[in-house]
Amino acid sequence: MKIWIDLAGPPQVLFFRPILRELERRGHHVVVTTRAYGQTNQLAERFEIPYTNIGHHGGRSFLELMRQNYLRSFDLARWARYQNFDLAASHNSYSQAVAARLLGIPFVTSMDYEYQPLNHLCFRLARCVIVPQPFPEELLRKFGASRKTVRYSGIKEQIYLADFEPPAGFRQSEGLPLDKPLIVIRPPAPWTAYHRFENDIFDQMVAFLAGYEDSYILFLPRIPSQIESVRHLKHIHVAEKVYDGPGLLYHADVVISGGGTMNREAAVLGTPTYTIFRGKLGAVDQFLIDNGRMVRIATEDDISKIQVTQKQMDNAFHRNPALVEEVTTMFLEGIGDRDKG
Repeated sequence: MKIWIDLAGPPQVLFFRPILRELERRGHHVVVTTRAYGQTNQLAERFEIPYTNIGHHGGRSFLELMRQNYLRSFDLARWARYQNFDLAASHNSYSQAVAARLLGIPFVTSMDYEYQPLNHLCFRLARCVIVPQPFPEELLRKFGASRKTVRYSGIKEQIYLADFEPPAGFRQSEGLPLDKPLIVIRPPAPWTAYHRFENDIFDQMVAFLAGYEDSYILFLPRIPSQIESVRHLKHIHVAEKVYDGPGLLYHADVVISGGGTMNREAAVLGTPTYTIFRGKLGAVDQFLIDNGRMVRIATEDDISKIQVTQKQMDNAFHRNPALVEEVTTMFLEGIGDRDKG
């Protein structure tokens, strides 16, 4: 089969890396497109994934974001028109969903956050929808996907962390101290479609952590302008390079983020994790909270829940190596005859 995978953001590169290799191992021909957003192309290059870049992110304006997705749909359709693809697959690439429908290519999508507004589009255009076990059934029905959904036995981050091996000597090689707790923090992304507001809890949390003079606090900005919010605070070190994400999260003592993917990665890797995400909490995050792998910081009073101690390196790393083959098979079988309503 000739398969088209679209990677519209950095987490999608991580998600599809092992699936892409498994597809190729099974003898399928895979072609990849990307969108210039964040570190998407850099990650594809790091993992030696050949790609064709088409389009870019629309920025903080919701209207411009929608406009760019609309324009990219037609650019993708023009590119794919004579490729003779048997399957289009992504982790909710809206542009690919529309392009595939225009060209009559069977489209299969995966998603793990039920409150993403554009699930209405991707789920309705998909032949099959692949979700993690905790995804709420009532929202699948709302998005018109209940009768064409399959569930995998884990969460997204377990798929691409299945082959992760903790790098030895990581802190030494990266110039991070060994004698202090390492706190990794990342701000929210208020320009995304699912988080379009400012997060004051993050600023309060950063001010709280600045008092931990015996810790090493590493700040990972999403965009350069976010650096200004912490530049005046002592003991906070702004990352000046791109780290190996799973390696950093595994060797961190505490991870705090206003997003989702990094928190879930840290939780799977056994690192004490705190989420300050202010949007609607997804079922996967609630699943991790209920299982004691993540703590939610929702109010100023909750900030005192943060405990800064050196991590016990024997914490459980929640592996699930069978997920790669399981989810790969779901993508391949997703183009079979399914209810399209």
